Amino acid sequence: MTDTEVLIIGAGPTGLVLALWLSKLGVRLRIVDKATGPGTTSRALAVQARTLELYRQLELADAVVERGHQVPAANLWVRGQRAAKLSLQNIGAGLTPYPFLQIYPQDEHEKLLIERLQGFGIAVEWQTELLDLAQDEHQAVAHLRLADGREESCSATFVAGCDGARSALRKALGIGFPGGTYQQVFYVADVQASGAAIDGELHVDLDEADFLAVFPMAGSGRARLIGTVRDERAEHPESLGFADVGQRAIEHMGIQVEQVNWFSTYRVHHRVAQQFRRHRAFLLGDAAHVHSPAGGQGMNTGIGDAINLAWKLASVLHGKAGDELLDSYEIERKAFAERLVATTDQVFNFVSANGRIANLLRTRLAPVLLSRLVAMGKVRSFMFRTVSQIGLNYRLMPLSFGSAGHVHGGDRLPWAHDETGDNFAELARPCWQVHVYGLAGKDLTGWCAARQIPLQVFAWSPAHEAAGLARNAFYLIRPDSYVALAEPSSSTAALERYFTERSLRPC
Repeated sequence: MTDTEVLIIGAGPTGLVLALWLSKLGVRLRIVDKATGPGTTSRALAVQARTLELYRQLELADAVVERGHQVPAANLWVRGQRAAKLSLQNIGAGLTPYPFLQIYPQDEHEKLLIERLQGFGIAVEWQTELLDLAQDEHQAVAHLRLADGREESCSATFVAGCDGARSALRKALGIGFPGGTYQQVFYVADVQASGAAIDGELHVDLDEADFLAVFPMAGSGRARLIGTVRDERAEHPESLGFADVGQRAIEHMGIQVEQVNWFSTYRVHHRVAQQFRRHRAFLLGDAAHVHSPAGGQGMNTGIGDAINLAWKLASVLHGKAGDELLDSYEIERKAFAERLVATTDQVFNFVSANGRIANLLRTRLAPVLLSRLVAMGKVRSFMFRTVSQIGLNYRLMPLSFGSAGHVHGGDRLPWAHDETGDNFAELARPCWQVHVYGLAGKDLTGWCAARQIPLQVFAWSPAHEAAGLARNAFYLIRPDSYVALAEPSSSTAALERYFTERSLRPC
């Protein structure tokens, strides 16, 4: 019998980020995966701005930006012609340090995460499979099969299931996974190619015959093709190769495929687990929710799950919070997952719908409408906030309270910057902290000092007003950089109440 504080099942991006965050917070852990080793295919590509902001706390963001590819524009094609071009250059300017769409293939992404995890002395235990799980009021005991075939029991205070849509942990817990599967079959191919649409930009063909999206990747001529299989070939997708799929859209875009590095087919699922927590066990990422890949949300949502749960587990394990804090993981993340599934379903239905009216909407109306909407600043901002996940908030949830300026408890801390720097630099240490933009009162200063809570006071500037922050108000920031409490006065009573009512100790 081995023991640990947290046992992580699954070493994809979700499990690896959870392991990194817990390691940074001083939690003992094991991470296991039934695969023989890290993934060797690109799979997920998009790394959204919110993920990069959170990666900045792990000193990972610079490496991802440096090694990946920023997409300068998106192009919509109809009947072999570019019908619209939407600039993505600095589309999120003023909202985040990362105002762009970043492409970074999952296999390279995982290698980076594994490398950083090794810096904490943690190695993934490959070819290690969860067979069963038992729980009581004191511990969870996982029954594992190791790489050499031996079986072992591992006791853990908590278990995290990051083991994908076919999660062994979810099945062991008996948690339902309601939803459905669309009938449409998609193919994905990573290729070396040339032609008009292999130019470092994103290209989407909206023809009724074939849907095709072309995602650029770092390196000359590298691209990801995602398309539909619409005819009778979709009845046996497992037997298809790249040569078998429809070539019409590929030819319309003038793409010459020179080499296929990876090819697969899949159906799109839309499911959300009935529970994200059962006693000492938690579900994260695809184990908890799967949805259309529209908008590049999947991997980023799993990473968000990991960071949300990590600081809460650490707080409970270090005696700084009661067990009820862990209930907020499901409350916050399940609500987001359900909204995400609904939204991506709508996009998927638009892209994949058949029929005369659907085709007219895609080929005639969509290019014109999108071009005009994206040209409007407020619309661009809304679109970027949504896709990048910087607009995700936990308002009206148990850990969120108050408002000051345009900022509410539960909001992501707004990014504010000027020639002297930005307010996100202070988030490098993932801990509770208080921000004041303007002047901090003596009572507040003393309260924070007595409890060893970092107090960050920023000289008031126009950048703070532009970000929606209130002068001389204070903001209590969670370890994951969301606003827990927004208070327009300098009264420490609100702070005292916040921690007392939620049985939290900040230090």
